[in-house]
Amino acid sequence: MFPDETAARTYLTMRRWPKGPVCPKCGNTKVYTLKARPFNWLCKSEACIKRTKTGYRFSLYVGTVFENTNYPLLTWFKVLYLMLQSKKGMSALQIHRMIGTGSYRTAWYIAHRLRAGLADPEFVRLMGVVEVDETFIGGKDRNRHWDKKSGGKGGLRTHKTGVIGAISRKGNVTCQIIEGTDEKTLTKFVRQAVSNKVTLLATDEWSSYQNLADEGYRHRVVNHVKGEYVRGSVHTNSMESFWSLLKRGVLGTYHNVSRKYLPLYLNEFVFRFNNRKNPDLFGAAVASC
Repeated sequence: MFPDETAARTYLTMRRWPKGPVCPKCGNTKVYTLKARPFNWLCKSEACIKRTKTGYRFSLYVGTVFENTNYPLLTWFKVLYLMLQSKKGMSALQIHRMIGTGSYRTAWYIAHRLRAGLADPEFVRLMGVVEVDETFIGGKDRNRHWDKKSGGKGGLRTHKTGVIGAISRKGNVTCQIIEGTDEKTLTKFVRQAVSNKVTLLATDEWSSYQNLADEGYRHRVVNHVKGEYVRGSVHTNSMESFWSLLKRGVLGTYHNVSRKYLPLYLNEFVFRFNNRKNPDLFGAAVASC
């Protein structure tokens, strides 16, 4: 698809502006192509003229993750393709080996910029049958140094990072880092991620979920402590399946993910999962970036 850099830039232009270039400052669709500088345009709307007397000049990369890059767009496309085609992700070191970037840090930087671009800014609250569950990302307590062990205490006290997620069965998933598993935190996430018009909201028996019915949800619970994992249509298996995929990626591919950068990895796994049936996965990712 991309025999040269011009082909890659043409593709990005089509994916970013299907109806033609748009000024990123004012949204004006009547912009002028700069013949002397390919893939650059000039906007002369009233708003842009007020900023600068000659109008606003912008390139194809303005407002994207590719802005201010010193690497060819083809290199970015190669990295993005490798990330998307691997179900459990691909480490920056492996990407570095395959595309021959100048250093490992370069591959790491490009991969993180792309993960940031995969976030969904147009998220719509989940409908239908929805499952909500939380998990913890991090190493096992027995593998920690003696001064970092939790003393047998579970959850966030083990210095693991808490993550909560919601999934619509046979639909999309969303998740985010949480500071605690208290009722206020979990209820706030549910309000933001799940519509109160859902057919069913399934969770486990954790006490912080106990008042979701008061929020207007049709809330049902499975009691994992008592060995109950499925009761009719009430279960959290779909959400736990996503957690398994995420943890296999962290453990087997990345080995170690810091709390600081975990949200970027969540973007990557969520995007791949939500577009698992999209035949144009790469195109959707380019448009998102």
